[in-house]
Amino acid sequence: MLRSLAYAGAALVTLICADPQPGVAQQRGGTVTVATIGEPNTLDPMISAGDLLGMITQHFYETLFTFGQDWELTPLLAEKLPEISADGKVYTIALRQGVTFHNGQPMTAKDVVASLKRWMELASRGRLVAGNIQAIDAVDDHTVRLTLKEPYAPLTALLAFNNSAAVIMPADHMENPIKEVIGTGPYQLKERKADAYIQLVRFDGYKARPGEPDGFGGARKQYLDEIRFVPVPDANTRVEGALAGQFDYADLLPVEAFDRLKGQSKTEPLMLEAFGWPMFIMNNKQGMMTKPDLRKAVQAALNAEDMLAAAFGKPEFYALDGAMYPKGYIWHTDVGTEAYNQGDADKAAALAKKAGYDGTPIRILTSRQYEFHYKMAQVAAEYLKAAGLKVDLQVVDWATLVQRRAEPALWDIFITHSPFLPEPALIAPLPDTYPGWWASEAKNKLLTAFNTEMDQKKRVAIWADLQKLIYEEVPFYKVGDFNALNAKAPRLQGFTASPWPYFWNAYLKQ
Repeated sequence: MLRSLAYAGAALVTLICADPQPGVAQQRGGTVTVATIGEPNTLDPMISAGDLLGMITQHFYETLFTFGQDWELTPLLAEKLPEISADGKVYTIALRQGVTFHNGQPMTAKDVVASLKRWMELASRGRLVAGNIQAIDAVDDHTVRLTLKEPYAPLTALLAFNNSAAVIMPADHMENPIKEVIGTGPYQLKERKADAYIQLVRFDGYKARPGEPDGFGGARKQYLDEIRFVPVPDANTRVEGALAGQFDYADLLPVEAFDRLKGQSKTEPLMLEAFGWPMFIMNNKQGMMTKPDLRKAVQAALNAEDMLAAAFGKPEFYALDGAMYPKGYIWHTDVGTEAYNQGDADKAAALAKKAGYDGTPIRILTSRQYEFHYKMAQVAAEYLKAAGLKVDLQVVDWATLVQRRAEPALWDIFITHSPFLPEPALIAPLPDTYPGWWASEAKNKLLTAFNTEMDQKKRVAIWADLQKLIYEEVPFYKVGDFNALNAKAPRLQGFTASPWPYFWNAYLKQ
């Protein structure tokens, strides 16, 4: 059947999957094996904005708020949504009582205050708000108050997001790097064996929210005994493992495997439509890409349609779209997109000459763990060469790419992707702290206006100006929209597909 999740009237995820059979009771027990694209470089979701990390750590670390099935904000460790003062500067957050950490300690306001301070110090998204926070106070054991200097519209969304995440940890475990993984989630870490697995087991002390599941929110029910995340960097190996019944879930598969997955007894395809957008991030901090005309040369050279075709094959698996949000989203606008998908070698060569390009190879970081990243990189390299630019295509594993992109001296462009997010302030390359380090006066002025404006219509208009500036300054290049293919074993029931798959509420049909 077709199922969709929407945000503000926009279809965010549509998928093909088998519903649980009517009358089949949720069964407790068993182990789910999940094939991931690789190994996360840390288990601390504050210090990295990676989707792989967020997907795994959301099972054992939790945030104050999260997103429901329609991408509306909903409480998680908070008792309810915050009370916000009339001037938008004071957030009073009531905490759930009876929540315990995996070490048996009760969660109190002291832990929340310490965690939020650590988040503002270490997390890229936390640092977005740090300068605007006047105070974080524990009003009592079960109430926290945040006092802002100026209103900040995306605050609750930032507190809800699962990467670069404001997770709540015990106040006496604030080390960096963390020494113990101690959260409040429905599962807890039992063992991590490098390059083999991350083993999670049911946390018997977990206190679920009352009621029914609601997207990432609502009740988180613990049917499974164990969740095992297995790094499988080769995409075709993930496909073969799914077909053989080795994996109950396989993440981000090549779309050309869709036909092979259909009609199988041990697996079935999950296609998430309008999943997200690939992007080429330019190094705005150091090296040749700090020259605006060279970034514009790359923008002029690239043919997005050919990159998408190489990466995703059939046109039904991608859309040629330069807007940062697809049609249907309240954030959709075509402003600035005339600079998209140019494929103009002569224009690119002229811009490179204007930038003083000296023939030094452009270092492009990519990974084959996301096979579509690699295929797009190959096509991009040929278009850049056609414009007279030299390319050094560096293919590394994803964990290495994440490490290297933090060092501005080591790269010029890297390739990543993002799901479409319910709040533009969550888009990773917008803050000047994200690798790429886009920090222009015009950007900072618009982003400040966008974040401090509480009127939604005015925010939409400011977002259009921000998209126009993205095309003018070219801090990154959006390639287009794409669907994501995953695979699920028919015995895995109660599972709802999402950009960050989660396995609470799921169970195994015996």
